[in-house]
Amino acid sequence: MFESPRSLQEVCIDFICGNILGLCRVYSNDIKLCAESPGALSNSTTSGKTSSNDAPSSSATRLTFKHPDVFLPAEISEQLLSNLCEKKTLSDLTIMLFDSKTTLLRHVRLKDASKLSVKGLSVLKQHKVVDLIVNGLKITVNDLISCLSDWSIQNLRSLSVAKGSFMDFPRQRMVDIATLNKLKALHTLNVSGTEFNKHGLDIVVEDLPLLESLDISCTRVDDITPLRKCKDRLKTLNMYNLKISGCGNLIVVLLELNELRHLDISDEKDPHGFEVFAPAKPQITDFLRTLNCMPHLVTLDLSGKDDINPKDLKNFITSHVHLRFLGLVHSDACYDESFIDSTHKDYRSELVISGTATESQILEALRRYTYRPIYLQKCLFNLFRLTPNFLEPRVDVIKLVLPGMKEHPQEFRVQMAATACIYNLTKGELALMIHPSILKQIVELTLLAMESYPTNHQLQKNTLLTLCSDRILQDVAFDKYRCARLVMNCLSTFDDASMNRMSVAICSILAAKISTLETSMLGAQPQYMLKLLAMVRSKVESKLVDITMKFTLSALWNLTDESAITCKVFLDEGGMELFLQVLDSFQGESSVETKVLGLLNNIAEVDHLRPRLMQPRFVKMLSMLLDSEHIDVSYFAAGIAAHLLSDGPRSWCSMPSQPSREQLLDQLVFAVTHWQTPQGEMVAYRSFQPFFPLLRCTDAYPVQLWAVWAIHHVCTKNPKRYCVMLITEGGVEILKQLEKIHTEYTKQPNLQSLCQSILETLELNS
Repeated sequence: MFESPRSLQEVCIDFICGNILGLCRVYSNDIKLCAESPGALSNSTTSGKTSSNDAPSSSATRLTFKHPDVFLPAEISEQLLSNLCEKKTLSDLTIMLFDSKTTLLRHVRLKDASKLSVKGLSVLKQHKVVDLIVNGLKITVNDLISCLSDWSIQNLRSLSVAKGSFMDFPRQRMVDIATLNKLKALHTLNVSGTEFNKHGLDIVVEDLPLLESLDISCTRVDDITPLRKCKDRLKTLNMYNLKISGCGNLIVVLLELNELRHLDISDEKDPHGFEVFAPAKPQITDFLRTLNCMPHLVTLDLSGKDDINPKDLKNFITSHVHLRFLGLVHSDACYDESFIDSTHKDYRSELVISGTATESQILEALRRYTYRPIYLQKCLFNLFRLTPNFLEPRVDVIKLVLPGMKEHPQEFRVQMAATACIYNLTKGELALMIHPSILKQIVELTLLAMESYPTNHQLQKNTLLTLCSDRILQDVAFDKYRCARLVMNCLSTFDDASMNRMSVAICSILAAKISTLETSMLGAQPQYMLKLLAMVRSKVESKLVDITMKFTLSALWNLTDESAITCKVFLDEGGMELFLQVLDSFQGESSVETKVLGLLNNIAEVDHLRPRLMQPRFVKMLSMLLDSEHIDVSYFAAGIAAHLLSDGPRSWCSMPSQPSREQLLDQLVFAVTHWQTPQGEMVAYRSFQPFFPLLRCTDAYPVQLWAVWAIHHVCTKNPKRYCVMLITEGGVEILKQLEKIHTEYTKQPNLQSLCQSILETLELNS
């Protein structure tokens, strides 16, 4: 398990991206907005925290770095700009940071510029740009060109406006594509996924004398005849999914483009479905039979072509000695023996194939077709069939699955196939040998899939299978509250035994790792509590203690920890009555009793809820459980008893019970003084605050004794964590006072000896 650490430059740029507003000054009409002023920063996040990247109010117009002498060289400026775009924090405001006084931009790469308007992009006028990628624009290409400096217009070598627009939507008409003819130095043009048409093609091949690379995939070009005008200089031509009918001169024109090195004429498989009037496709066989065309060809993509004659293809390959890549996804041709059998006489080791016949073909396809969801789904489906045979971790494969998953969150078929593959690639011990940074990416994309398809049974099951991993839940940094919420939603939506088991297993771990505010936000949802209690009830009715029940009890225990609102919801939804049934039904099952008592101990810590525990039936059970031979059962029973007893005699007057308060006090001190020191840490606490009221119960020595024993236990078993906590929360002074008090109780361990031991432990570990 190795993953090269990121460079310091990458780490710093990531930090800047995540804290951009904290590092900058925000101005409105040249008046600085103070960070403290209301409205300078907008809404906080759902967890109650304020993000350092929350967008300023609409009055903000400009950003500058706080340090006046900041200047970022080109490489850092360009990487920062790309990263802001990647993290979806690039806007008309944040792009204003890139003025020429503090940054230098030559190569601008914005894979998603959909949030930018002319106002923001006008900052490019200050720079000398030679390569420009601004995909997904909502403004027209003409508006983009108007945002460039004269120098950039005269010297721009590469332009990509893929998935942008040539439409002026307010006027419902095409803009004048002739604006592109200003870019006389342009070598590379990508207009894929736009309304670009034959008229535009006529203009660019006529007026851009240096153009040698053109991508017109998924455009409205229906006739490529204009390409004849640049046949002596065009080296790269991409025409993926171009709808050219038989009369569009496709093959005839292609055969004249003899300078081509890279040609992509791939299609989506059966793009027209059952359309009666779908255009007749040109026969690719005619192209393959012309063996002397394109003598310099290096890459050829024929994916999606279903009329490939194997013999013609072999002859074409033989006659093109420079060919190094052949695309055959969604084509039966990839299964030819000469492509999959290295011993075949026609096999060429230097020829890379993308297809679905072998692992190497599939991986090459995943590498090349990140932006083609139909191809991705096909390749992922075929990859899934191979993954059960992987006995070693395949990080190389994971790194090819994740980009497509990230690129197409709303493509259900991609997400379904990808989540299935990811589970097989990380299950069991495989995850132990995968670096946490890779697992973090997996978790983030898995959670995104859960959010996108909350009601799809199989996809949700795939995600749970991946997340239900000790390696992921314990060792990987991710938004655990978000994960817990999505898993609880899944638990509430589906009634599937295996999904229930995984959901409660995940939540039982995550609930202990999120903040008390976040557990309260989860626990305050009655539908979550009702589902968890219903699962416990079904186990009581069937008299079955299994792993699902234990995980469910653990989840409830952790969700109620220091969360008064969750404790109240538990009681309001009948949890107390149900848990009394659990204690009745599973007497002697220490693993069950410990979890039940742990949860009830959480309720006992909430002073205004304690009276709801004062039931004769429960107090009698508590007395029995105090004498349990299992120290963890006895410990939590003692904790509940200590809290109930701390309220004083008055709270016991109205409850005729056996044992009496005095008897329970005696039983409590007997239990604590007879416990054998456990081997390991028996319990984990978020805070010592619930213990302090017990330490002040001067009229109830057994109550104080239990609290001091508990503090002593965790401080000696895990001093690194708990000594600091005790000092920070102000518990040391209370213990020092207790150490000085003498009582008639001499049975060891007594209050004084335990306090002394804790204070000594603090000294050793301070």
